[in-house]
Amino acid sequence: MALAGRQVLVIIGGGIAAYKSLELIRRLKDRGARVRGVLTAAGAQFITPLSVASLTGEPCYQDLFSLTEEAEMGHIRLAREADVIVVAPATADLMAKMAHGHANDLASTILLATTAPVLIAPAMNVEMWKKPATRRNLEQLKADGIHVVGPGAGDLACGETGPGRMAEVPEILAAVERILDAGPRPLAGVRALVTAGPTLEPIDPVRFISNRSSGLQGYRIAEALAALGADVTLVSGPTNLATPADVRRVDVESAREMWQAVRDALPVDVAVCVAAVADWRVTSPAAEKIKKSRDGLPALELTENPDILASLAALPAGERPRLVIGFAAETEDVVRHAAEKRRRKGADWIVANDVSGGAVMGGARNRVWLIRGDDTPEAWPEMDKAEVARRLAGEIAAHLAGAAEAEGSA
Repeated sequence: MALAGRQVLVIIGGGIAAYKSLELIRRLKDRGARVRGVLTAAGAQFITPLSVASLTGEPCYQDLFSLTEEAEMGHIRLAREADVIVVAPATADLMAKMAHGHANDLASTILLATTAPVLIAPAMNVEMWKKPATRRNLEQLKADGIHVVGPGAGDLACGETGPGRMAEVPEILAAVERILDAGPRPLAGVRALVTAGPTLEPIDPVRFISNRSSGLQGYRIAEALAALGADVTLVSGPTNLATPADVRRVDVESAREMWQAVRDALPVDVAVCVAAVADWRVTSPAAEKIKKSRDGLPALELTENPDILASLAALPAGERPRLVIGFAAETEDVVRHAAEKRRRKGADWIVANDVSGGAVMGGARNRVWLIRGDDTPEAWPEMDKAEVARRLAGEIAAHLAGAAEAEGSA
């Protein structure tokens, strides 16, 4: 196990999500890690030092100017003895300190002094998360090599809704394990693009055309590609999922917004189009809510949306990704329809899945067929979507390695 015997330092920032850090410590210990806790002054407004100490089995560290600890240069010891440092929750204030190299308390001093990998789990109000200053700080932290997991979207403690929820404990644990796992990274240097989730096409200010996609399969694919070392951009329709660790996420709503975000992400080596993009949109959405009428149903004129998969596949040489992969959600004659879609859209591979039972879109498991250029279907057994993602990422890595070897011997 990646965590067995490893030293993990958990820095707890000041936010209502601090309570999750106690569960994180417990689960890290369950997996064999040795855990120390640093509680910021703001964090101590939400949980107690005694709670942290009870779960870690060590003192809870708080004070940069502690006579007992700093006589032994405690902040340096904490910084250097950790195999990984997890900041959860990472507040806007902590992120700003890290991005600008501040060191005015124990937490920020440790983070500036450490040579260990650092993982942050941001958590804050939705408007704070969206602010340009926070976005700049986030990009600076990523450029500095800081790993990021989350945040997710949903109901926040402040009563608002949107991105800003701290990633759930299992997601943070998985990110820590990936960081500590010294396994091969065959996709290092590869740029990958993944689309995920549904699109929303407005009818009027309160109604829209959409579908049942949860985005989970696309998010797991982005996560699996990043775990193999790829530089991943995830273009996502509306979901309630946390951003996978080490993945750059761009949020969109409509198909046209998704296509623009995809174009902005180019050039890439691999594109995996998992998003369930609405085929049609209302030509002229109503500016006001459409009212019921005794005159009958409203007439909705539809127009075709951009075909993102076909457009990517049709890009000229030099701009087209080396590998373009689509997904085909079908309800009958799954393999035949998927193979026809691959040829029609010009994709290199297509992943077919049967959604007729209603348990795949929005569910945790999937059964797929991988169809490559010769249209011979490769049936995979039903498995968790994370396992589907890992297997597909492995196939992508093998394909690119084979292509590189062939080019080298040509």
